[in-house]
Amino acid sequence: MADGSPFSAPSPVNRNGAPRHDASRPDALRHDWTREDVQALLDLPFPELLYRAQTAHRAHFDPAEVQISTLLSIKTGGCPEDCAYCPQSSRHEQSVKAERLMAVDRVLIEAKRAKDAGAARFCMGAAWRSPKDHDLETVCAMIEGVKGLGLETCVTLGMLDTRQAHRLRDAGLDYYNHNIDTSPEYYGEIISTRTWQDRLDTLENVRDAGINVCCGGIVGMGEGEGDRAGMIATLASMPKHPESVPINLLVRVAGTPLSDAEEVDPIDFVRIIAAARITMPASHVRLAAGRENMNDETQTLCFLAGANSIFYGERLLTTPNPAATRDRKLLDRLGMRTTVVSDA
Repeated sequence: MADGSPFSAPSPVNRNGAPRHDASRPDALRHDWTREDVQALLDLPFPELLYRAQTAHRAHFDPAEVQISTLLSIKTGGCPEDCAYCPQSSRHEQSVKAERLMAVDRVLIEAKRAKDAGAARFCMGAAWRSPKDHDLETVCAMIEGVKGLGLETCVTLGMLDTRQAHRLRDAGLDYYNHNIDTSPEYYGEIISTRTWQDRLDTLENVRDAGINVCCGGIVGMGEGEGDRAGMIATLASMPKHPESVPINLLVRVAGTPLSDAEEVDPIDFVRIIAAARITMPASHVRLAAGRENMNDETQTLCFLAGANSIFYGERLLTTPNPAATRDRKLLDRLGMRTTVVSDA
């Protein structure tokens, strides 16, 4: 069928004339996804989209398994960046009070609690533009201690140069989180204190150091559907897909520029999860911020669309997250298992 419908056969070559990967295969890994390709996925009838997402998911993962991670804010507030969604920015009307970097022993207590609650990975976030050397050394001690507990480690510390990335690698860091947030075209509407290229430079430094990448974005910041497609296309066209892809639903916080942003239709959000799964079939797709405002049915659809990782715990940095008991109850109802999985 060649009528331009979503079910038409794809062209055998891409726009550069090179052979196109066979995306109909559920195990296919493509790195030539365009905004138009992703938009075509988002435009599919919902049952067809979920079918394709489930097919891709089952080619790489057990659909009944979900990875559990825990996120701790090790340095809260006082960030000089102006990210419009973030209450930790010192530039916003009602920013979170700045606190000092946590002590290593306090972080290890929290990591032990997370492990006992079933977490496989412990993520640590600091509200910095980029870390200072003496703070980086403290974070490296945290990484070493958390790994000593048998957990995978992930940190998000802002921008990194090459030397800093290698120092984190030497400490044993498994993952570095640095989200692109949105499409390159919409990025300037959300952040003015760093550039899109700054984001890409940090990701390149992390890759070059041999650290796994955790990189995703946020839905609901006033972007158009084309920007959502552009965000997924950017991630899926990277030379190596991020091992973890967190998809966040904006948490609207009073005092931030996006406090009155329009709510996202739950089905539209599930479509983004499905597009991420189809385009990056071997990556963990993490249902991240915003779950507190989702009902069980929406979260279930996200799992059906290919989400296979969540954050456990009652807070994500400074915003609420569903209580672990609620998560456990839902996963039990669905017959899903939590598992220790390495993305590497």
